[in-house]
Amino acid sequence: MGIEMIKSMTGFGRCEMAEGNRKFTVELKSVNHRYLDVAVKMPKKFNFFESSIRNVLKEYIQRGKVDVFITFEDFSEKTAAVKYNKEIAAEYLKYLKLMSEEFGLENDIRVSTLSRYPEVLSMEEVDIDEEELWKLLEKTVRGAAEQFVQSRVKEGENLRADLIAKLDGMSEHVDYIVERSPQLIEEYKNKIYDKVKDLLSDAQAEENRILMEVTIFADKICVDEEMVRLRSHIETTKQTLLEGGSVGRKLDFIAQEMNREANTTLSKANNLDISNRAIELKTEIEKVREQIQNIE
Repeated sequence: MGIEMIKSMTGFGRCEMAEGNRKFTVELKSVNHRYLDVAVKMPKKFNFFESSIRNVLKEYIQRGKVDVFITFEDFSEKTAAVKYNKEIAAEYLKYLKLMSEEFGLENDIRVSTLSRYPEVLSMEEVDIDEEELWKLLEKTVRGAAEQFVQSRVKEGENLRADLIAKLDGMSEHVDYIVERSPQLIEEYKNKIYDKVKDLLSDAQAEENRILMEVTIFADKICVDEEMVRLRSHIETTKQTLLEGGSVGRKLDFIAQEMNREANTTLSKANNLDISNRAIELKTEIEKVREQIQNIE
């Protein structure tokens, strides 16, 4: 299986595109998040594009809290037009005439006065061609998203290298514990055996019985199984990192399992060397977990 990209959850992308007199600028920024959470900030008049923008971004991003900033500039002359509302003007005139008759006042209405009445003349934006605009906006969004993905991949490669180095360090601790363990158990057994023998020196206890009890007791400090599982978790993590893809959640789960094995090892350790190594392991696992949070 080939190596796929590992992507960091932090990323940045920016793209500017102009066509004719119009220009869009799209900026993307992200930090880590358990799911995909997209917030779009753009001029109100483009709100109807929001779901299309989200759909485009889903093609590029699986996880992360992503902020999208969109700005639009229109340099064309005709961006707004004056609209004359004839019906409203007629309504005003009708009532002004009525007032003149009812109160016996001179009907002194002039065009200039009437035009200033609310809504007789109003400004309205020239209709925008949605399809044309979407073509330009989509191109800009994709341009920013591609740059954004590149920045996440670059950061992801650094993360991968760093994590693999940490996992190799963890493997060394495991090797040390595995190597030292049998000898420790042997020392421990001898110590208990001598103690028990002393205690029972008066009564006649069966040699086999004492040996059995000592073995049961010594098993309690044996960490072979924990080390086997920890090794397997370290290998799986490395393999997953090398295969790549969107693996953040899976790795987080494995790191929790690693922590469990290190905790058990620490609680069983009855020797300073092993305790220190188990603490080192826990520290390394914690660092690995923190970095895994940044993987998509």
